[in-house]
Amino acid sequence: MAWCGLDFGTSNSTLGLADGNAARLAPLEGDAVTLPSAIFFDAETDDPVFGRAAIATYIEGNDGRLMRSLKSVLGSDLMEQETRLGNRKIRFDEAIGLVLGRIKLLGEASAGHKLDSVVQGRPVHFVDDDEAADAKAQATLEDVLRQTGFKHISFQYEPIAAALHYESTLNREELAVIADIGGGTSDFSVVRLGPDRARLPDRAPDILANDGVRVGGTDLDRLASLAAIMPELGYGHVVRLDGLKAPVALYHDFATWAKINFAYTHQVLSAVRQMKRTARDPIPFERMETALEERLGHWLALQAEAAKIALSENEDTRIDLGRIEPGLGVWLDRGQFGRAIEASMTRIGDVISRCVAAAGVAPEKIDSLVMTGGSALLPMVRDALSKRLPQARLVDADHFGAIGLGLALEARRRYA
Repeated sequence: MAWCGLDFGTSNSTLGLADGNAARLAPLEGDAVTLPSAIFFDAETDDPVFGRAAIATYIEGNDGRLMRSLKSVLGSDLMEQETRLGNRKIRFDEAIGLVLGRIKLLGEASAGHKLDSVVQGRPVHFVDDDEAADAKAQATLEDVLRQTGFKHISFQYEPIAAALHYESTLNREELAVIADIGGGTSDFSVVRLGPDRARLPDRAPDILANDGVRVGGTDLDRLASLAAIMPELGYGHVVRLDGLKAPVALYHDFATWAKINFAYTHQVLSAVRQMKRTARDPIPFERMETALEERLGHWLALQAEAAKIALSENEDTRIDLGRIEPGLGVWLDRGQFGRAIEASMTRIGDVISRCVAAAGVAPEKIDSLVMTGGSALLPMVRDALSKRLPQARLVDADHFGAIGLGLALEARRRYA
C-alpha cells in the first residue's frame, strides 16, 4: 500500500508515494519524475498533450493552444474566464483537472493500485492579503481534485512538506528556515527539526511561523522579458506625435504566462496595427504584429525563462528572437536583470525577515536556511535570502522533489 502527496506546481509538478519504509517520486513523463505543468491542445483534434511533450509540440509549430502556469490562476479573476480552443472554449479549472487527472493516472500505474487519498501541497498564500480569495483558491483546487477521483483530500503548506523531507536526513536537532522559491510563490516556514522530534505524534508546536508572497520564477521570467524582449516589440516606444507611449498593460500581459492567450484577439491585433501606422518607429510594432499573428507569446516566454536560467552561470546571455525577424536577438546581462528584479528580491527578503520575527527568534539563532524550488538556484535569489540570515548554514534540498516526497510522508502519517 502506498500513500500519495501531490505537489502541483506553477512550473513543475511531482507526485510522491510513501509505503511503510520510504518515500519516492512516481515517474510522470517517461523516466522523469517531474512534469512541467503545461498542456497543449491540438487545433484539429483538441486532444491534450502534457508536460515536456506539450511544450515541444508548441515549439515545433503545431497549430493549437498551449496553457502553462495554471496554478497561478487559482484565486484570481482569470479563474472565471475561458480560453478558446478552435470551435469551443475551456475553463481554467477544466485544464487544471486534465493535468491533475493525468498525474493521478500515472501515479496509480506506479503504485499498482488506485489512489483515493492525497495530501495536496499549497503555498502559504495563494493570494496576498486577501483571505477570501485564498480560501476560494484552495476550495477550487479541492473541488478539482475530487472530480479527478480523490475521495480524501487534505492540504499542507509546501515549505512544511519540504521540512519533513529534510528532517529525514538529520541526525541532530536544528532550528531551520525552509525557503520554497517556486514558480508562482515564495514560501517560508520556521521549524524545529530533528530525529527525535520526527517521532512525535503532534508537530504543531515545532512549526513556529509560516509566511509567503506571490513572487516566484514566472514573475522573474516576466521581468526579464520586459527588460530585454518587449522593448524590441514596442514596449516603451512612442506611438503618437504628442508623445503617447504604447500601453503598458498589453506588454505586461503578453509577458505573463497565464495571460498570453488573452492577447490573441482581433481587438488587440487591430490596436497594434494602428500603433504601427502612427508610431515614430513602426518596426517594433511590425514585430509585435508578427508575434500575435503567429502566436509566439509562449515561445517568447520560454526565451525569457531560458535567459533567466542562463544568467545563473553566465554574466550575460543572448536571447534569440529569430522567429519574429531573421537574425534578431538581444543581450541581457546580470546587472540589467538584477535591476529589473530588485524590487521583487526586496519583497522576498522582507517576507523571510517577517517570518523569522513572527517565530519569536533572533535571526542569528537560525541554524540552517534550507532552499528548495527551482528558482532557489538563482544567485540573485540566494543572495537576497542569505543577507537576511547571514549566520545560517545554506542547505540545498532536492529542489524539484523535496515537497512531493515530504507530502507523501505526511500522507502516510495522516492516512495510514
